[in-house]
Amino acid sequence: MRLLDLLVLSGLLGLATSSVARGDADRIVFPEQASQGAMVLGKVPAGSVVHFAGRMLRVTPYGTVGFGVARDATGPLGIDVQSPDGSHHLARIEVSKRDWPVERVSGVPPKTVDPPPQIAARIRREQAAVAAARERDDARTDFTAAFIRPLDGRISGRFGNQRIYDGKAGSAHSGMDIAAPRGTPVKAPAGGIVTFAATDLYLTGGTLVIDHGHGFSSNFLHLSRIDVEPGERVEQGQVIAAVGSSGRASGPHLHWGMNWFDVRIDPQLVLERGH
Repeated sequence: MRLLDLLVLSGLLGLATSSVARGDADRIVFPEQASQGAMVLGKVPAGSVVHFAGRMLRVTPYGTVGFGVARDATGPLGIDVQSPDGSHHLARIEVSKRDWPVERVSGVPPKTVDPPPQIAARIRREQAAVAAARERDDARTDFTAAFIRPLDGRISGRFGNQRIYDGKAGSAHSGMDIAAPRGTPVKAPAGGIVTFAATDLYLTGGTLVIDHGHGFSSNFLHLSRIDVEPGERVEQGQVIAAVGSSGRASGPHLHWGMNWFDVRIDPQLVLERGH
């Protein structure tokens, strides 16, 4: 049994027990509250059928389930659990709202702020390919590890903040930016399988996606070099790429984003969850 499965089972992560049956194996445990952008882990009886947000969640052999809370989610969230004995339980989680400051970014290539019309089809095609990689749903449980930062450095951009690029409003920031010199090694924050790797996407430049199982994935953008290939297994701490400034970037940095399928979650909250 993995460490995090043991912690969830024993309630040491500050989770509130929403249902208690005969013993630990029959407990249903979810947090009473979660932040916007959080990764949520819960405990259900092994063999349960669990639904959330229109999806059936995978359940580990030890009864751990996980999902992501969207940046703009409002509560309560409802998780439907059908135990192996056929009984149903609806767990509810309140969502704590966060403030999203405005971040102004200057000095990015003008063509990436207002792409020419003839580039639109390319951007859609590239974004669709990355989105498809995020739909992978393996039974692997790499997501239950305590994640590490992919490199040391100053956080220059935070998840969820509203972005303005050279005076033009953009979408909310989808990850954590870490400033570092070009060529700085990027390490895998957790184990997983490489599901996408491309060196020259129009908006995100060198782009890499690693799947951690159960719909959770990490993406790394603006890379100057990619050291792994699609289908390759990587381990936590392995060098996978190097920092760059390709795509829509004002200088060298790593953009580390995380997803639960198409739901973007905050890497900083994932780091805090494991410590």
